[in-house]
Amino acid sequence: MAKKRSICIFCGSRHGHGQKFREAATDAGRGVGERGWRLIYGGGAVGLMGDAAEATLQAGGEVIGVIPGFLREREVGHDGLTDLIVTDGMHDRKQIMFDLADVFLVLPGGVGTMDETIEILTWRQLGRHRKRIVVVDLDGYWRPLLTALETAVDTGFMGRDTFELLEIVDTVEAALDMIDAGFA
Repeated sequence: MAKKRSICIFCGSRHGHGQKFREAATDAGRGVGERGWRLIYGGGAVGLMGDAAEATLQAGGEVIGVIPGFLREREVGHDGLTDLIVTDGMHDRKQIMFDLADVFLVLPGGVGTMDETIEILTWRQLGRHRKRIVVVDLDGYWRPLLTALETAVDTGFMGRDTFELLEIVDTVEAALDMIDAGFA
């Protein structure tokens, strides 16, 4: 039997301003569930991450949350998941999410989402993995960060090959289709 594919979604523990962010998280979660993939995420019941988890569950999908004990109350650890792994800290959380994931899907979020994305990009740049990193640049949300990375290339602090490790699309639908094609 084929291995179930696991998609790790990095996204905000807040909803942000504008319904488009919630819709994107819901669409991503629903898409993961409908395709029979497993969602790996930060384990919270709040914000975009809670929306993605709920949509995956409603679509009949499996959801594994990974949350540090100290954040379980702050981010309201989601108790209705297939599995909720409680870790000692943030580093353990990221390592477990990495170990469980086949692909990383990045949606809008704050500094935590940026941290997860940059760390997983760094690990790939250093040859620690070859897993895909797909960034949904919804309405240019990630453009400032992408511009900073382009500046690092232009000024000689990063090679263009590192920047090209990110696959950047404009919509969740394009991201899911791209991921799906990569599994074929």
